[in-house]
Amino acid sequence: MKTLTKELQAAITPKMALDLLKKGNDRFVNNLKVNRNLLGQANETSDGQHPFAVILSCIDSRTSAELIFDQGLGDIFSIRIAGNIINEDILGSMEFACKVAGAKIIVVLGHTKCGAVRGACDHVEMGNLTTLLSKIQPAVYDEKSETVNRSSNNPAFVEKVAKINVKRTVNAIIERSPILKEMVEDRSIGIVSGSYDVGNGEVVFYEDKSMFYMPYSENNKQAIKLS
Repeated sequence: MKTLTKELQAAITPKMALDLLKKGNDRFVNNLKVNRNLLGQANETSDGQHPFAVILSCIDSRTSAELIFDQGLGDIFSIRIAGNIINEDILGSMEFACKVAGAKIIVVLGHTKCGAVRGACDHVEMGNLTTLLSKIQPAVYDEKSETVNRSSNNPAFVEKVAKINVKRTVNAIIERSPILKEMVEDRSIGIVSGSYDVGNGEVVFYEDKSMFYMPYSENNKQAIKLS
């Protein structure tokens, strides 16, 4: 597997970037990871990096983006925070990754059995965690289909909230970053969401039929396909 150079990165389209991630996850699920010389990649990237993707995922110890997408050194920017939430520092990191460093896709990746989502479902309050979980609470309130047991004791409720949470994060990225919104609109980058199954290692991408899109909302009903 070649170490990414500026020329190789420039040749990757957003669609190709997603395909690379999908193929990497297929290798991971089937235990067929690419044989890489990581020390060699460390040497080859010592003077610069040219990753093709930005992955925003949870801090959960089972969700290392480099592993589950079978990527090497210099291939992806990995941003990890409990509950895969967004804030100004993360937005700034994404703007650097895409506008300055040339990444072609942003993936907001939730996962099954997420402890942060479970905590938000149970309205946990504990130190600084209270503020973090408050950023997931809107997804809890947005989930309307489960009416009886709206707590972490209901696995279906937790997974539905997790899915809403990643989609809200995608919306927040577009709404709060004019830089990234413009890059999505002019097809410079793609942005997608998905979920990692901690039981079988598979990543399922949401909105897969449209592939790349401006996030759906009542105020913005137009999906944009990118090439």
